[in-house]
Amino acid sequence: MVNCTSSMDFVLLGIGNVPSLQTPLFILLFMIYLVTMVGNILIVVLVVADWHLHTPMYFFLSNLSSLEICYSSTILPQLLVSFLTGDRTIAAQGCIVQFYFFASFVVTECYLLAVMSYDRYLAICQPLLYASLMTWKVSLQLAAGSWLVGLLISTVVISFISELKFCGPKAIDHFFCDFKPLLELACSDTSMLTLVTFFLSFLDLVFPFLFTLASYVCIIAAILRIPSSVGRQKAFSTCSSHLIVVTVFYGTLIIVYMLPRTPQLRQLNKVFSFSYTVLTPLVNPLIYSLRNREVREALRKALRKALVCTQNS
Repeated sequence: MVNCTSSMDFVLLGIGNVPSLQTPLFILLFMIYLVTMVGNILIVVLVVADWHLHTPMYFFLSNLSSLEICYSSTILPQLLVSFLTGDRTIAAQGCIVQFYFFASFVVTECYLLAVMSYDRYLAICQPLLYASLMTWKVSLQLAAGSWLVGLLISTVVISFISELKFCGPKAIDHFFCDFKPLLELACSDTSMLTLVTFFLSFLDLVFPFLFTLASYVCIIAAILRIPSSVGRQKAFSTCSSHLIVVTVFYGTLIIVYMLPRTPQLRQLNKVFSFSYTVLTPLVNPLIYSLRNREVREALRKALRKALVCTQNS
């Protein structure tokens, strides 16, 4: 890291500059973070504790919930501290580290959602081959591969960002350290980094998105060929929750990175960024628990056991 960068502190302008709103925003974000952590931890615990959920689909779901826990923890704690103390500064190295983990988890989620769509494709379109194709070994390899790809691609991008000189201005017009806001502060040539990230975007966003899209085209076509309405409804219910999550995640992600960062659109960019970085990890456990019968049943059994243990004690 060059000297002018290593000694520099950035200022995150955040999502609100009105002092009277700092306390309400802190309370709101703290509640969101708390519910996000509790909801996703609960799903991981249910999947581990209930043997009925020891299937590839719920194994991938527990990975997604673990990812959402890490995902939220890269952004919200820093944001909460800034609301509590009023100090919005972040060291340049800390900013780059935050972006590294954030980018890693975004890429991992893209691939994990693609893996989950492939799992649903096999279950609906190739039901007789599902058990032989989606073994526990394959499930572990796909999940581990998703995490590994996220870390590797982000490492390549960070290796280029760490060579940039950040000499000012110090203000980042965002509530966390994202790629475009960081590039706006660089005073060295960013053409090579822009070219590298353009090609990497096909690996970390376009490819998993197209794969997920193709999987769901095949899934929907297979469901429509089912003669009975009951059969169609049952088949669609196994993938509807995942389809909602994919639509919300990719919809907001594409808007954020396709939307130009003009002064007029920056506030809108923050709104969509808030949606996929803060709200998506919050609603994912709600979507899966409210729309999934097996998760609801596992939760009921866990609550009954906890109630019995409380009464006995």
